[in-house]
Amino acid sequence: MPKLFELADLESSRAGKIGMEVGSVREKIIIALLIYKFGKENVETEIPITEPEIDVKVFKKPISIKTISSKYLTSIKLIWTVDAKKAIEFQKNYEPSCDMILTHINWEDTGGFYFIPVNVQNEVLKNIGKKNYIKLPKAGTNPRGVEMTGNALKALINHSMTKQIEIDWKKENINFKPYKKWIELWKQN
Repeated sequence: MPKLFELADLESSRAGKIGMEVGSVREKIIIALLIYKFGKENVETEIPITEPEIDVKVFKKPISIKTISSKYLTSIKLIWTVDAKKAIEFQKNYEPSCDMILTHINWEDTGGFYFIPVNVQNEVLKNIGKKNYIKLPKAGTNPRGVEMTGNALKALINHSMTKQIEIDWKKENINFKPYKKWIELWKQN
């Protein structure tokens, strides 16, 4: 997994900065793992991009895929919006509706790969309350979305029903040439 995520970072970078599109590439890596482990016939990938929470279905069960690249579990996006009214409405109406796969990328240290059942998410939400679970964007800023708080994340991953695999995130320092595959494809025409 670290090698594939390192490739995702390289593929989504320009001038040493990783772009937001890295999330979509990482999601594809996780979905490919699910297809590899459970077979294409058991993994539904044709989920509309407009679906607010579901990224994939495995054995017909919906799953949300989240990734975070940081030393500490700070927060993750629950919904991408810059509209303050929509953000408040989202917080008011939010109820987790599917299981979650969370990947914590912590380069040159330890992170994890977590499966968080929907009932765990609902339990934590009920226990800490929406205002402690959901972080609204600050007015007058451009945060691009509503987030789950770091405290909620920690409660989710530390729950006894959450399944986790510890991952040592070591980079291989891959010699990546971002335009090589595209040049090769142009040569084929």
